[in-house]
Amino acid sequence: MSTIPRRQRARPSWATLVVTAAAGIPAGVLWWLLAPAGLNLITRDPALGTGTNPLAWLPRDLTLAGLFLLAGCLVAAFLAGSKRPDPQTALVLGLAGSFCGAVLAWQTGLLAASLWGPAADPALNASVAFSLRAWPVILIWPAATAIAVFVLEIIQFPGRRPASGMMSGQDAPGPVK
Repeated sequence: MSTIPRRQRARPSWATLVVTAAAGIPAGVLWWLLAPAGLNLITRDPALGTGTNPLAWLPRDLTLAGLFLLAGCLVAAFLAGSKRPDPQTALVLGLAGSFCGAVLAWQTGLLAASLWGPAADPALNASVAFSLRAWPVILIWPAATAIAVFVLEIIQFPGRRPASGMMSGQDAPGPVK
């Protein structure tokens, strides 16, 4: 039995996982709206508006990578800025949610392209259709979350005081006799 009363035990915040994963849906729609070969709202260049142009393939993947980098930093700011009873569990749930959100964003972008985009014939090349060529891009969101949490914790560390007076020498043990 635990000595901590039942209502004071730290419970995992599953909302962190669910909300972070659900953020993948608007990220996927944004990817299709902004990326070349999608709606192409960033460049508005007609040459990059179709997937048949190989010059649109890299910026399409980089658009998703940039959205994932931004999302990872936002999740990290939320995780590092909150005072949770169990920060390790919150971090793990945030990382899992980031990965699920990245996969959901990728699939949502593909769905948006199939629903609202022009029909593409991938017979010439599979990248002609709105797709993700560089699959490791999916790892950017959880990686950005982990790195940003690390950086934010390091930046906040000097301002924190130790839990006890051990660092100040008040309770330091004397010499061994």
